[in-house]
Amino acid sequence: MAEDDTEHPPTATPPTNGPAHDGPAADAPPGGTGRPRRRRRWLTITAGVVAFLLVATGALLWIAYRKLDGNIRADSATDRLLAQLEAERPSRTAGARGAENILLIGSDDRSGANGSYGGEAGTERSDTTILLHLAADRKHATAVSVPRDVMVTVPACEKPDGTRSRPALAQFNQAFETGGPACSIRTVEQLSGIRIDHYVILDFSGFKTMVDAIGGVEVCVPQPIHDKDARLDLPAGRQTLHGEQALGYVRARESLGDGSDTQRMGRQQQFLASLIRRVQSQGVLLNPAKLWPVLDAATSSVRADGELSSLGALYDLTQDLRGIPSANVVFLTAPRRSYRYDSDRDEFVQPLTGQLFTALRDDRPVAVRPPGPAASPGAGRSPSTLSSLASPSPRPGTDPGSDPTAEVAAALASASPSAGASPTFEGRTADVDACAPH
Repeated sequence: MAEDDTEHPPTATPPTNGPAHDGPAADAPPGGTGRPRRRRRWLTITAGVVAFLLVATGALLWIAYRKLDGNIRADSATDRLLAQLEAERPSRTAGARGAENILLIGSDDRSGANGSYGGEAGTERSDTTILLHLAADRKHATAVSVPRDVMVTVPACEKPDGTRSRPALAQFNQAFETGGPACSIRTVEQLSGIRIDHYVILDFSGFKTMVDAIGGVEVCVPQPIHDKDARLDLPAGRQTLHGEQALGYVRARESLGDGSDTQRMGRQQQFLASLIRRVQSQGVLLNPAKLWPVLDAATSSVRADGELSSLGALYDLTQDLRGIPSANVVFLTAPRRSYRYDSDRDEFVQPLTGQLFTALRDDRPVAVRPPGPAASPGAGRSPSTLSSLASPSPRPGTDPGSDPTAEVAAALASASPSAGASPTFEGRTADVDACAPH
């Protein structure tokens, strides 16, 4: 092939007197510098890190939610039994729409982890029962303790073995042993006329776990306590109780005060009031580090109805309770006195009990005063109320075969919302410190 003799123009060379082009600026686009490129690189890295953190946080929250939600045990058997008896259950009154009634049941189950407390394994009674009423406006809450020894008519209930009991006059806590939570709920609904919307069951081990999760609860002990049965050995004065001690304190009976179940319920109410103050003052509900162990303990320790056995439902309930001022959270015991035919049992005082249940059924606030001597005029009970409490004699026409639950129903029927406010009952509010001077 012939050699190309065509002449080519000389190759241009950069001027030697111009600025140098080596260094970082050599990579810059024409007419610019390296700063935009570095800025874009850092923005990309930052966005990647933020995206990773968001995904990781979301995954952790989802895992935590699933764990807590999975902790809760739904009592489908009780829900089924209540659904079968829907026609027999009370309906909500027009004035109470939006209110909620929750039955809190402290079980003395002796199986599993609770076996160390003695008693016959497999047996279970309601050691404590509290009817919690949340007002429709969520500005008031009333917690009514139902005495375990009060005589009521327990309706026919399905037993664990599938057989059906017959209606019987018995102590209230017999209902739980006979037919479990469903029987307790039906008994409360029958004697009060109040529709129970939800229920929560807590046993000994669950109670201890929850108390420990919030770091203990402060109580005021008026005198030293030494009770082997309750596993309690406490000096007098203000002190913080943790799991085992707290359980012994709310369960002790014979060794404290006059040994009555009424005084024990008073201690339980004081304990719950102190627990509420503790949660509010420590900011538990607003502090994730403190809230997690409480939620984990709570969801692992309870059985609840299907509608309440989800983390979302419990969170909504917690928010409702958090918004109620402690001064508007009321604790009291349904008015009771010694049963006319057996001083070791209780009976409801009428018409007070009927007036109390009517107020709750119609979503009206309940006024209370501290237990003890009657308050001064204008601050305590009316003369008719005092005489109703003081009289231990049976009502005319009653006999050992009479139905105490029917007496409550009669008082409910005779109580009229238009008659004005309910009487003032012995009780306490959650803002009162038991150790503070009165």
